[in-house]
Amino acid sequence: MTTMDFDAYLPPRSAPRQSRQGSPEQALRQIPDGARVVVPPMSATPVGLLHALDEIRDGWTDIEIATGNLFTHVAPLDHPNQPFRFSTYQTSGPLREVEAAGALEHIPATYAQVPSLFRPDGPMPADAILIQVSASGPEGMYSLGTSVGGIVDVVRTAPLVIAQVNPNLPYTFGAAELRPEEIDWLVPLESDVLELRRADPGPLEREIAASVAELVTDGATLQFGIGGVPEAIMGMLGDRRDLGIHSGLISDGVMGMVESGALTGSRKSTAPELIITTEAAGSAEFFHWIDRSPAVCMAPAGYTHALEVLARQHNFVGINSAVQVALDGTINAESLGARQISGPGGQPDFASGAMLNGGISVVAMPSTAARGKVSRIVRRLDSDAVVTTPRTLADRIITEFGQAELAGRTLGARAEALREIAHPDFRDQLT
Repeated sequence: MTTMDFDAYLPPRSAPRQSRQGSPEQALRQIPDGARVVVPPMSATPVGLLHALDEIRDGWTDIEIATGNLFTHVAPLDHPNQPFRFSTYQTSGPLREVEAAGALEHIPATYAQVPSLFRPDGPMPADAILIQVSASGPEGMYSLGTSVGGIVDVVRTAPLVIAQVNPNLPYTFGAAELRPEEIDWLVPLESDVLELRRADPGPLEREIAASVAELVTDGATLQFGIGGVPEAIMGMLGDRRDLGIHSGLISDGVMGMVESGALTGSRKSTAPELIITTEAAGSAEFFHWIDRSPAVCMAPAGYTHALEVLARQHNFVGINSAVQVALDGTINAESLGARQISGPGGQPDFASGAMLNGGISVVAMPSTAARGKVSRIVRRLDSDAVVTTPRTLADRIITEFGQAELAGRTLGARAEALREIAHPDFRDQLT
């Protein structure tokens, strides 16, 4: 098996931990009152441990749960401020359930910044982390499975590490692998792995995807986000050769790219032949596919999103989306006005990295929202809207009406190019 050592991109490991086996209550009772508890996002969320934590919530007066994008409702959300408060760098529908109760705080941070948030010397030091690991694998190791991100940094530095041992979680290699002595408490607790339902691209998504796919040449290294457009793009690349992946996330579409022979990684400038990612989310079939796959290498966010690493990527194409794009190229990918609906994720990181070595940063989106009633291309961002990616990093914007090349162009030229790819119903309003 080919893998990589990421220690240079991670903090030193703490002293060996005791690696005790115990019940959920035994382990969770070790969390002090007033603690900040970090929880992994997406498919890696330890739902069983969180349910157990909620059941014994009377043991605390205040607990902060710090997390990212949650795929599902978890039990502590039923008790905002009693005792659970939440903070997030990537909000999602389940987390917004507690916003009205004043129990949710947003952390403005790109994915590259997440690893430093919760370190002992960081702005939000973790008191504990609840993780999910696969059943022990080669040489008695455990695996974080579907999420490494900034989580592995916290595992190395948090005072308390509690792991839900779930035999259903896929075993992945790279920075996902943990030694038993990196875990304080091992709690056997089987549960389903949270799936990301595969997007079914419609005609609109496929039209947008076709324009993006034209930018992908043989030997390109790709980064994808989530959604119908990325899935459609991956399905259109079967005739390409020697493509590689260096991404914050992989999902079902990667399987088809491998099966078609398009994805080999042989021409990647770093980690050739390895699919490098920090998160994995998809269907049960996808989880089976990544389980013990020697081709999939889970890397920390401090590597996948690092500018010095991205600058070494040959023929890099980063593909993301947006809520709005202003005529000057300013991009909002995370809010509706002042209402936070997502987070920056890795978009600013990958946009910066793409520009360092002649790569391409794509924002692909439908031209309208709200069933055609609202233009996504606007004269200026909505009042109080968040700037996710500044205009200085805007490169290619693609809608179903074509492509606007913005990098290196004047403000007037940008506005003209963006008007041409706006929906015809709104072009007169963009003068």
